[in-house]
Amino acid sequence: MDRATTPTRPAGRPRSSVDATVFAATLDTVHQLGYAHATVDRIAAAAGVAKTTIYRRWPSKGALITACLVDAFGPAPLTGASREEIMSTAIRWIAAKIGEPGIGAAFAGVFTDAVNDPALRQLLSAQLQDPYQLALQEALGEPEKRVLFFIDVVVGTLLHRMGMTGEPMDDADVDALVEMVLLTLR
Repeated sequence: MDRATTPTRPAGRPRSSVDATVFAATLDTVHQLGYAHATVDRIAAAAGVAKTTIYRRWPSKGALITACLVDAFGPAPLTGASREEIMSTAIRWIAAKIGEPGIGAAFAGVFTDAVNDPALRQLLSAQLQDPYQLALQEALGEPEKRVLFFIDVVVGTLLHRMGMTGEPMDDADVDALVEMVLLTLR
C-alpha cells in the first residue's frame, strides 16, 4: 500500500486522551465552582471540547461524574495479611480519595442527585459501588449485606464530614473510624 494513502493514526483525538482531559476538567470545575455550578457547559469549556463531545460519551452530568469517579478511584488496594489490615487499608484509601480536590464534592453531589433519580442511582450502584462491594466480599470473606453496611458506614461518614465542614476527615478521625469499623469486623 502506498505510504501517502495510509494514515499514521485514526482521525480525531484518541478517546482515552479526551476522557482524561474531560475527567481532569470535571474535577477541577467541581473543586473550583462546587458540584451544582459545575455544568456540562462549564466542564466542556474547561476541557476545551464541545459539549456534544461530552454528551456523545456520557448522556448526562450524573453519568459523566460517575465515570469520572470510577476513573479517579481506580481499583481499591485490598492488601494486608489479615482482614483487619485489609479493612484498615481500604478505609484509609477511600478517606484519602474523598479528600482529593473535587472528588468529595463530586461524589456527594452525584450521590444527592441519585436520591431522586432511579436511573442514576442504578448507574452509581453498578459502576461505582458494586465492584468495590464484590472485591471487599471476596477479600474479607463477608456476606453482601455486611459489606454493604461497612460501605454505608465508612463512605456515609466521610461524605457527611465533607458536607458539614467542606473539609476531608483529618487523620485522627480516620484512625477513630478505622477502630470503630474494626470492632464490628471482629
